[in-house]
Amino acid sequence: MKTQVKKEISSERKQELLNILESRFKNNMHRHSDLNWNDIAVKLESDSQKLWILDQMEMTGGEPDVIKFDKESNEFVIFDCSSESPIGRRSVCYDKEALESRKKFKPTTSAIEMATAIGIELLTEAQYRELQQLGNFDTKTSSWLKTPETIRKLGGAIFGDFRFSQVFIYHNGAESYYAARGFRGSLRV
Repeated sequence: MKTQVKKEISSERKQELLNILESRFKNNMHRHSDLNWNDIAVKLESDSQKLWILDQMEMTGGEPDVIKFDKESNEFVIFDCSSESPIGRRSVCYDKEALESRKKFKPTTSAIEMATAIGIELLTEAQYRELQQLGNFDTKTSSWLKTPETIRKLGGAIFGDFRFSQVFIYHNGAESYYAARGFRGSLRV
């Protein structure tokens, strides 16, 4: 029987992370002008698992920030808001199947596997477009996006970037990987 490791951060790191998140929240009020940090902090402080996930998002360069409150689910929605695709999540192919299909020059992991290990979901195309309404992201990099199964079954995967004042959604073979392509994730708290 496999025992599940409890993922928690130290109390010192917890306070440091909450300070980082609060500062980012207050410095980017255009992303969430109708939200209050204290409400978010209460939810975060009561969920050590979500704090661990946010710490992983932060440590891999995602710069997570709250972008909205979903009244239907009573959850805050957090996206990676780093200006470029998170540096600690680049040079990965799309998923495990794509990774295993490479004969040589394999990346160390895939976007889907890394996202699962962190505890986040890749942004969908709609979420990526929503993020781009909050600023200009991926002006020099690109980010894998959650790919519709119909595209994935044919060997492809989609990614997005922002060039020429426009959001572009492209396709590539799922096994491809580039130093300037990573992925962005979302988390609900």
